[in-house]
Order: sequence, then structure tokens, then C-alpha cells
Amino acid sequence: MKQFLFLLISATLSFSGYTQLKDPVSFTYATKKKSEGNYDIVLTASIQKPWHIYSQNTGKGPIPTQFTFKPNPLITIEGKVKEVGKLEKVYDPNFKSEVLFYSNSVQFVQPIKLKAKAKTAIVATITYMVCNDEQCLPPTKKTFSITVQ
Repeated sequence: MKQFLFLLISATLSFSGYTQLKDPVSFTYATKKKSEGNYDIVLTASIQKPWHIYSQNTGKGPIPTQFTFKPNPLITIEGKVKEVGKLEKVYDPNFKSEVLFYSNSVQFVQPIKLKAKAKTAIVATITYMVCNDEQCLPPTKKTFSITVQ
């Protein structure tokens, strides 16, 4: 009976440690005014070592980082999200392809234009996947809202 109880407690603790695996990526958001009515939305990802986050253009295999912007009649999305950081390109035997990713940190920059002088917000969802040399975590979605004025 004692062995069964020990096994049960050990299994529970192991499972609870596994389920509490935290997201190794934290984000900060900011707006940067470029000129009257023109802004950059800057999303900075800080990535814990030894993890990495994939580029929007990573290629075959891992889930690329993706952005979805909620329509706002006061905002025009200008072009695509730019990546600013040290892009790494390696062959990953797990995916059997070359992959593009960022370690430590990366900034995602989306230019926008306000259609009128008014305080509004841009709402976006980022979907991303992180891996290290041993494992990948399931894709994660986070939604953020940034006030623009």
C-alpha cells in the first residue's frame, strides 16, 4: 500500500510540474509616433534561454509567428509586420528543413496610419511557437490592445 501511495504521489507531482510549464516568452507593447497620423506598433518579445521563437517566414516545419489585426475603421494597417533582431538560420533535423528563428529577443514592428485625430486602440492576436534543443511547446495565442492617439 505504501508503494502504491508513493507511486501515486510521484506521478501527481510529475504531472503537475509538467502542466505548470510556463511560457518562456514575455511581451511588451508600445506605440512610436513617426509623423502626424503615422505610428509604429512595436511588440518586443523577450525569450528565456535556451528557447527560441520562429520567424514569420520560417519555412517548412514549425509554426511561424503570425499576427491577426482586428479591423478598426480609424486605423489603416500599412504593409506587413517587420522583424527586428538577430535572425538565426539553421538546419533542424526534427523538421528536416532549414528554420528561421530568434533567441533572446526580437521586435515585431507594424506601421499603421490613423484616419482621423481620435483616441483609439489597435487589437491584435499573435500566434507563435517556441522550441529549444529538446522540445517544442504547443502554439500559443496572445491578444493585446494598444491605445493610439
